[in-house]
Amino acid sequence: QWQLVESGGGLVQPGGSLRLSCAASGFTLAYYAIGWFRQAPGKEREGVSCISNSGGSTNYADSVKGRFTISRDNAKNTVYLQMNSLKPEDTAVYYCAAVLDYYCSGYVSNTGYWGQGTQVTVSS
Repeated sequence: QWQLVESGGGLVQPGGSLRLSCAASGFTLAYYAIGWFRQAPGKEREGVSCISNSGGSTNYADSVKGRFTISRDNAKNTVYLQMNSLKPEDTAVYYCAAVLDYYCSGYVSNTGYWGQGTQVTVSS
């Protein structure tokens, strides 16, 4: 059974850091680009970042550029999202999803399997 499981969320103060993990089971992550998304209460889900299947290409939403870093370890079947300099507006449920391609072009509308999400709350 294909499954993606996110972890690493929590409560952090503004300016703090968190590292989210997206672990795959039941399929080989290396065949897919992986996207991170988030959804805040009352807002639409948005694409945050994406990494190609090999890890050679990444992209980021303007709102997180310079603060978030996406990476992957295909040997561990896991993708990470390092989030630094967190702001209250980063508060959301964060999801990872398998992109139905090796690359991230158009990833926001080309996803397959989704994880259940992990809550990130940035507050003092």
